[in-house]
Amino acid sequence: MRGRGGSGPLVALGRGEGSPAAGLAGKDATGCRPAQGSGRTTPGLRRAARCAAFPAGAADYHWPSAAESPPAPPPQDRTMPNEHLQISRQGDQVRIMMARPAERNAFNQALIAELTEAFRSLADAPGARLAVLGGEGDIFSAGADVDWMRSMGSLGVEENVADAHRLADLFQSIRDCPLPVIARVQGAAMGGGAGLVAACDLAVAAEGTRFAFSEARLGIVPAVISPFVMSKIGPGPARELFLTGETFDAARAREIGLVGRVVPPAELDAAVEERAAALRAAGPEAQAAIKRLVPMVLAANSPAAMRDATTRLIAERRASAEGREGLGAFLERRRPGWVG
Repeated sequence: MRGRGGSGPLVALGRGEGSPAAGLAGKDATGCRPAQGSGRTTPGLRRAARCAAFPAGAADYHWPSAAESPPAPPPQDRTMPNEHLQISRQGDQVRIMMARPAERNAFNQALIAELTEAFRSLADAPGARLAVLGGEGDIFSAGADVDWMRSMGSLGVEENVADAHRLADLFQSIRDCPLPVIARVQGAAMGGGAGLVAACDLAVAAEGTRFAFSEARLGIVPAVISPFVMSKIGPGPARELFLTGETFDAARAREIGLVGRVVPPAELDAAVEERAAALRAAGPEAQAAIKRLVPMVLAANSPAAMRDATTRLIAERRASAEGREGLGAFLERRRPGWVG
């Protein structure tokens, strides 16, 4: 596994603003592209690409049947240069740590690309049950790098659109990752850093952590992160925090649902592990289906189509091997096979 500045392969990763300069320039992307790899399409990437775009409604939403779901691919090595990330595997947990502490883990093009590839790679990672996203040093992420923002400000609209698409792909790769993702948040999560927290499935923050969607104070807008933030905290809090750009504390973040747990800094890792243990109690295939279910339900505009999609989903999950194992374990008062 390659860390920052390393050159070794990344081995099979599991299955399945302190600074106000953290604003995000550019226009929101209207769609997302399937994962791009080395020209080879793996079964895992096909599964990820199938869920990459949110439908306007559920009428054309197709839940893959059990027969369509290919078996998990065998373990494989993946070479991934990680200049700005530290990626490690601890049992069934993949830890992805932003490693630009001197820059407060602010985004630049390289970090965006590496994070996107890291989360896309998890679709092919046998054995992993969850991922943890964090940042080295005292700050989770200050959002956008000042030099990167300055360089994009000197370019035209179309160049900024292309750049914003790449940023949108990052947030979408977290949302589409088949594994549950926990954000481990300390110090500050500003602008796009707070957007990362919103894109994750669960979030644990240390007391004293500050948050802000500060883009409006820079004369820009939180466009790219808005779908992820609004689906996490709702339009009311999002409207207020987007318009004011004001900083808020971890208690407020918990109140609006941006994070689920707030703990003393010394207890942050233990709280993350507690959430990881809770995730391990659920079926991994069911969790992957739930990650597709939630955005589909939020995007639906046809009650009839939603009824068809959700009833088919529960029927297929009941008939699946994992569903039968879970029900059997419940009736027999034993642990299901996915619980070690």
